[in-house]
Amino acid sequence: MSDAGLVRVTAILAFAGAAIAGYLTYVHYADTKIACPTGGCETVQSSSYAFLGPLPVALFGLLAYVAILASLFLLGETRWTVVLATALSGAIFSAYLFGVQAFELDAFCTWCLASDVLITAIAGLSATVVLTAQRQ
Repeated sequence: MSDAGLVRVTAILAFAGAAIAGYLTYVHYADTKIACPTGGCETVQSSSYAFLGPLPVALFGLLAYVAILASLFLLGETRWTVVLATALSGAIFSAYLFGVQAFELDAFCTWCLASDVLITAIAGLSATVVLTAQRQ
């Protein structure tokens, strides 16, 4: 796939992630009920794990997705290195939060799981690009 195609795919994934994180951030600050097909979203979003200090974790996710989108405007290898660093950090934190959902809360947030898939896909895609560039 061409670099332009990789940028497009990454942008689509990051926009989807930003939409999810934006929705979760909105729900927090608007103090509205979250739309959830499983019922676990309320449990997860109201837990102490949903916050870093006074700020919702979803806000950090939104900022990460926005950073990824902004990074796509960088040139050359710098673009993919920054995307990889941001996405890998997000994927590691998402893995931790997945463990919290599974082992501490015994509840899963569908929105969070969707975001986990997206940030992991971005991390995998950008890692492939960076590793391929290093081999050439």
